[in-house]
Amino acid sequence: MRFQRFAFAAMSFACTAAMAAEPIQPPWGKESNLGEKMMLEATSVCTDGKGHFVALTPDDEDTNAVLYYGDEKQFVQVPRPGPYTSATSFLDPRFFNKGANPNFRGIDWRVMSSVEIDRKERTCSLTCGEKKIPLTMLDGEPAAELLRKAAFQPNPQKFVPYALLRDTKGAYYFVDRGFHEAEKKNYRVFIGPRGNLKAQKMTNVISDSEGEIFSTKRGDLRLLLDKAKPAMWIENTKRRLELRQVPVDENLPLIYNELGVYEGARLGTPCDDQ
Repeated sequence: MRFQRFAFAAMSFACTAAMAAEPIQPPWGKESNLGEKMMLEATSVCTDGKGHFVALTPDDEDTNAVLYYGDEKQFVQVPRPGPYTSATSFLDPRFFNKGANPNFRGIDWRVMSSVEIDRKERTCSLTCGEKKIPLTMLDGEPAAELLRKAAFQPNPQKFVPYALLRDTKGAYYFVDRGFHEAEKKNYRVFIGPRGNLKAQKMTNVISDSEGEIFSTKRGDLRLLLDKAKPAMWIENTKRRLELRQVPVDENLPLIYNELGVYEGARLGTPCDDQ
């Protein structure tokens, strides 16, 4: 049986994190040709009047629209939540809209937020869960000048949820992994009661056709692909504790708002400062 083993070397992690933090080139580049200049001129910029801005590039046959969020010095790219969504929608489980569709094309829209931009009427607004924030669209030249001076970075998220489990006493076992493609094999394990989960020191990860084993200095967390068999926490090869798997997608508000793992973390969305 072949095993895939992922080493957790601090140097490797630092290198990939540094790569993810490198500036990115906006669609208009350096305005070196007419197409790039037109792209910059057609990009809409809106502000809440408090130093926060959203920028939306046009959507044409050659490129899909891209949403950015930032301030006067730096913008970050806001990722799309799925293939059937527009660039103006984004995932932000910190805000919950109980009246939205819980399953439309496989997406739970209760944890989605959005920016609404009407280029013709020159109006825009931001919706974070059930909260709506009015925005003001900037005029063409001030908007273009703001974008020229700003630096553009990838999304600042470092980790995303991967697995959530719970024992019979209410302690949670949470696994997340790197957000960016180059970091997806970087896993973390947290254990503890709601609001006070503690990071465990990782030693190894094993993945094969049976499932995964996340090894820490304290013990091993075993997840099996066969859902009929329970997940297991094992300490010192003697203490075995069966765990109930909790669906991640159905519990994103719990993960982001109540576990404490992502407290204070920025998700690189326009709702970061709301």
